[in-house]
Amino acid sequence: MNAAIIFGLLLVLMLTGMPISISLGLTVLSFLFFMTDVPIDAVALKLFTGIEKFEIMAIPFFILAGNFLTHGGVARRMINFATSMVGHWHGGLGLAGVMACALFAAVSGSSPATVVAIGSIMLPAMVAQGFPRNFGAGIITTSGALGILIPPSIVMVMYCVATTGHPQAASIGQMFIAGVVPGLMLAFLLGLTTWYRARKFGYPRLAKASAGQRLHALRESFWGLLLIVVVMGGIYSGIFTPTEAAAMAAVYAFIVAVFIYKDMPLSRVPKVLLDSASMSAMLLYIITNAVLFSFLMTSEQIPQNMAAWILDQNMGVWVFLLVVNILLLMAGNFMEPSSIVLIMAPILFPVAMKLGIDPVHFGILIIVNMEVGMCHPPVGLNLYVASGITKMGITELTVAVWPWLLTMLIFLGMVTYIPAITLWFPRLLGFM
Repeated sequence: MNAAIIFGLLLVLMLTGMPISISLGLTVLSFLFFMTDVPIDAVALKLFTGIEKFEIMAIPFFILAGNFLTHGGVARRMINFATSMVGHWHGGLGLAGVMACALFAAVSGSSPATVVAIGSIMLPAMVAQGFPRNFGAGIITTSGALGILIPPSIVMVMYCVATTGHPQAASIGQMFIAGVVPGLMLAFLLGLTTWYRARKFGYPRLAKASAGQRLHALRESFWGLLLIVVVMGGIYSGIFTPTEAAAMAAVYAFIVAVFIYKDMPLSRVPKVLLDSASMSAMLLYIITNAVLFSFLMTSEQIPQNMAAWILDQNMGVWVFLLVVNILLLMAGNFMEPSSIVLIMAPILFPVAMKLGIDPVHFGILIIVNMEVGMCHPPVGLNLYVASGITKMGITELTVAVWPWLLTMLIFLGMVTYIPAITLWFPRLLGFM
């Protein structure tokens, strides 16, 4: 009954158009004030202790690094490198778009940032080359979602934060290394879909780049690509933690954008800092209220009771994972990924653990669901970002993305029921 009241109140507040973060906070305050004897002082304490985790510091640093890279010419050089490598195949610029999104995802940690950085350069080039606008928009909207699957990933950090405290919780390092193979696999499948449609409809190809041109493009993009080595190499060699890696990424991205590539004048740095602070504050506010909501769930024993109920139903792992996918895809219709992870992970995670599901596998499954949610209406973040770049309506974009969205759904099924896709690489390297 308490669970019905809590979720009913949350749904009503969200349907009024209230921001999710405020809806979460008001739900908690209302329930605690009217339905329990928990002192309101505990709420203030929880608001502060909820964001005292060292891991959360990684989020503003990755956002700052992504903003420096987006405005600092790194994306353009990555696009040139990708084009020199695959531009001569069917739908060459489209394939280069997928590859560039994968490369940029490996340094930014954010899907919307990837769509903006790659899409704003790639889409006009594709239209000028003779590609239909729908084709280019579909590629960039869906490939941009790789930003939260290929490490580093802000949403992976949030998953780890949301499940902190559980004895079986996965570490950020485990999640990052587990995202490598699924990320590359999804990039390959999106590229395959692009190549097939380009070949089917006879879309243009570029002249094959010479070895000299490829080497020049690699040299140009070297400093941006080196960030992948700095972040991932630093974490897995034990030089620094994921949070320290995020800080290093921000400093490195600043140096590359301002002093090496010199595409960003020092006068623009304050604006980048302000934009990053604004986005970080928004996410941290959501996290704070989600932690409060999680505290209410735990104090009312809702996750534990839900786990007991599901186990009583003799629901097998296959059925449970199917239910989780449906639930998360439905949530993707109304909420953005950060909110979904922070609300749903603390509820679903204990059930998954009792059913013997690996915490890393479960985390990647949630991330892939978030990717799909970012590419379908009505709240798909990538759709809105791509709409701003392409000047296309959401309905028109929804039609444009369907071949790649279908590919993503097939991939979601593979990740859900073939745990080896996620777990093989971390086990091979001894992280699990």
